[in-house]
Amino acid sequence: MENVEKVIDEKIQGKALVTENKKENSKKLFIESYGCQMNMNDSEIVAAILDKEGYNTTQILEEADLVLVNTCSIREKAETTVRNRLKKYNAVKKVNKNMKVGVLGCMAERLKEKFLEEEKIVDLVVGPDAYKDLPNLLEEVYEGRDAVNVILSKDETYGDVAPVRLNSNGVSAFVSITRGCDNMCTFCVVPFTRGRERSRDPKSILEEIRQMVDKNFKEITLLGQNVDSYLWYGGGLKKDFKKASEIAQATAVDFAQLLDMCATEFPKTRFRFSTSNPQDMSLDVIYTMAKHKNICKYIHLPVQSGSNKMLKAMNRQHTREEYMELVDNIFKIIPEMALSQDMIVGFCGETEEDHRDTLDLMEYVKYDFGFMFAYSERPGTLAGKKMDDDVPQAIKKRRLQEVIALQQKHSLYRTQQHLGKIEEVLIEGTSKKNPNEWKGRNTQNTVIVFPKEHYKLGDFVNVKVEDCTSATLKGTAVGYSDNN
Repeated sequence: MENVEKVIDEKIQGKALVTENKKENSKKLFIESYGCQMNMNDSEIVAAILDKEGYNTTQILEEADLVLVNTCSIREKAETTVRNRLKKYNAVKKVNKNMKVGVLGCMAERLKEKFLEEEKIVDLVVGPDAYKDLPNLLEEVYEGRDAVNVILSKDETYGDVAPVRLNSNGVSAFVSITRGCDNMCTFCVVPFTRGRERSRDPKSILEEIRQMVDKNFKEITLLGQNVDSYLWYGGGLKKDFKKASEIAQATAVDFAQLLDMCATEFPKTRFRFSTSNPQDMSLDVIYTMAKHKNICKYIHLPVQSGSNKMLKAMNRQHTREEYMELVDNIFKIIPEMALSQDMIVGFCGETEEDHRDTLDLMEYVKYDFGFMFAYSERPGTLAGKKMDDDVPQAIKKRRLQEVIALQQKHSLYRTQQHLGKIEEVLIEGTSKKNPNEWKGRNTQNTVIVFPKEHYKLGDFVNVKVEDCTSATLKGTAVGYSDNN
């Protein structure tokens, strides 16, 4: 179970991010990100904004003039991790008294001014839609005042900010295409911390991708809380689309069309996307994936539970049967597709029968891998306000272990299907376990390691798969792919 649990932890793992220094910049920024890929991308946007204010990034906390932590509120564990990091910052701040500390992201949005009261070390609190206001907020801080901006925007997408690629491997990059979420799942804080859905102009998306391609990036991941809800009709919230003019409606671009535009315009670039929502995913997206070799055959398709009763309680807008039908259609159109899941165990009122329904659904799909959690109540959500967190911790823990064990079994089953095959791999870096091996991912998002030989970072290489664990494929390169 170690590999699966490691994957779980990586979703909230913090990382100090750094980029190239500019000689003209005299101040130093230490920025850590926790949570989803969107937070990582947001930190790149923050670094770009502060670069213009004279800040270089650093990985040495003790030398920083400004320390920012980009936070996640999806689980209690994520918030606890951030508070522990603030204790570390406080110890450093006692020595470096000029250092300023700010909290960004979802936790900042959820707690707002309360953060300043609870954490005396914090000088500024900035929500996900207010990063452009950072120069003004910092001016207030350096004048001796606390600064807070957590106003959610109806139209901010940061489409006009070219992110600074922090700690990049120079091979893969994230491009944000939509922000916010309208789905209001009862367990989730995202609609309250990131606001309503609004999409980014496809022209600005293509231009950012072009900049990455010009810098020799080989893989782009299109990001959003719900990428399948992408809808550009000239700007504005998705919920207002029906009020748009007939011309705007007729010329609107949805996610399948955007995906097609990206893959067509950049045929040598590999594309991924995350995250999808079953209720919003159209088969047009799957057909577009089938049409283009450079769109990876992998979908993260969160289900949260296999029980219709739990899905209804969670306000998921799909049933178990509808989800299974979608999965059937996906495999029918693209048999080699890889799927991963998000699963919550021990949600309010979950019975043993509900839990068995989840295990049964997992047996039906046999996900390649997954992110599995025991339910933790989040303040401000409908579940937190109106539902009893009534499943004992011991039962949650036992059910979680059963889900993890089953996922481990399925992950091994899926990796074994690759044995003996020759698969295209994009080299992303050196293997953590062996400095003489490269690591990369195939189109299904499975990690493959193989001897370095004469190949280099960023190469597309054909690898014959010879062995596997539940999380990793092992093989030998047999030559360059035709994508170089």
